[in-house]
Amino acid sequence: MSIDRSQAPPYSFPEKIHLTPPKARVLANGAPLYYIPFPNIDAVKIEIVLSLKNTKSQPYKHLLPFFMLHMLLEGTNSMSSEKLDDFFDFHASEVDIISGYEKQGLSLLTTKKHLLEVLPVFRSLFTDATFPEKELNKRKSQKKLSISIKNEQTSARANQLIRGSLFHKDHPFGSQVTEKDVDAINKEDLSNYYHKEFLIAPQIFLTGHLTTEELDQIESSFSDLPLSTELPIYLPTGEIPSSKQIENKAEALQSSIRIAKWMVPKSHPDYTALYVLNTLLGGYFGSRLIKNIREEKGYTYGINSFLGELNGNEYWMTVADVKGGYGEAVIQEVYKEIERLKTEPVAAGELEIIKNYLAGSLLSNFSSPFDQMNHFQQVHFQGLNFDYYTRLLEYITHFDGTDIMTMANKYFDQKDMLEVIVGAG
Repeated sequence: MSIDRSQAPPYSFPEKIHLTPPKARVLANGAPLYYIPFPNIDAVKIEIVLSLKNTKSQPYKHLLPFFMLHMLLEGTNSMSSEKLDDFFDFHASEVDIISGYEKQGLSLLTTKKHLLEVLPVFRSLFTDATFPEKELNKRKSQKKLSISIKNEQTSARANQLIRGSLFHKDHPFGSQVTEKDVDAINKEDLSNYYHKEFLIAPQIFLTGHLTTEELDQIESSFSDLPLSTELPIYLPTGEIPSSKQIENKAEALQSSIRIAKWMVPKSHPDYTALYVLNTLLGGYFGSRLIKNIREEKGYTYGINSFLGELNGNEYWMTVADVKGGYGEAVIQEVYKEIERLKTEPVAAGELEIIKNYLAGSLLSNFSSPFDQMNHFQQVHFQGLNFDYYTRLLEYITHFDGTDIMTMANKYFDQKDMLEVIVGAG
């Protein structure tokens, strides 16, 4: 039978998303392991994710986790950095650093063929690192150069200021790293942190097609990790007063703007509606902010808004680098678009576009096995599971736009906003 190519194929809106929850085990040392099996791939990915002990009760060297993580591949008791690099390259394997404000760790991407040979060497990185002085000094020089370069960038400075605004001044998430912080790091500090505060509350995430023997070997490899007796500390974010910070840089050719405020976590009933609202406002390339500020006014090449997560809480932020001197004008245009969402119903055509975009974007997030595990982690660390995505797709499928005005009025009051402008006046 011939195909009539003059006719577009029939369109059907996805109604459900089918995701298989990870299989869970608990290791002998109490660490949970989550495994998503995929029979059609030859690759195996192991992620060891650990909690950070965040504290403000004592002087804290904020760069200790950063340097410790980046030094793990600089040598162990049995292999130099060169031998480690050659070993992982020869076995077609990659070790990556997991680094964030709340979580840290290492991931291994390898093949079934090499898994059992690579596993002991990967395991040694968690207990046998040596932190050689020469490599540490090189890392410190590189970091100081990076800090110096970022201090000249309006976007990096704006990120520092908005993060400092979201958190109280003595909160470690709001700290601003300086070259003095780099100078404060030494080998003894790294070793002490590594042995006492690194292996806190590990969780293991495993993706691949593994035999029972391979699963047992992975479990055995990490069941005897000498876990720290320290406990993770999750510092509260709390309510913060609105603020506006302007930092002029006469030599800058652009201005970097940030607008932010705390929102509700993913577990909150309003979150799905806020997710849709944010996408409509600035969350994709056809958003209202793009049409207004990029296409109509030409103030910027790109502007976007997003919902992010820190400390188990979600925040909303708008980010843009704009023509020098137009920072305040762009901020006012953002508020105008928010005001429209508060007072004007979304047209049926725009609703259809946003529904199609959101559904397609959500489903594409699960196109690979590793994507599935990544998105499991995103909800898992907020106490949720894959049901979150099922509910999100159901909301996208059936929402009619009435929630948009409600959410805009409920959560987007200009007097609650944090604003930052850095750059040309």
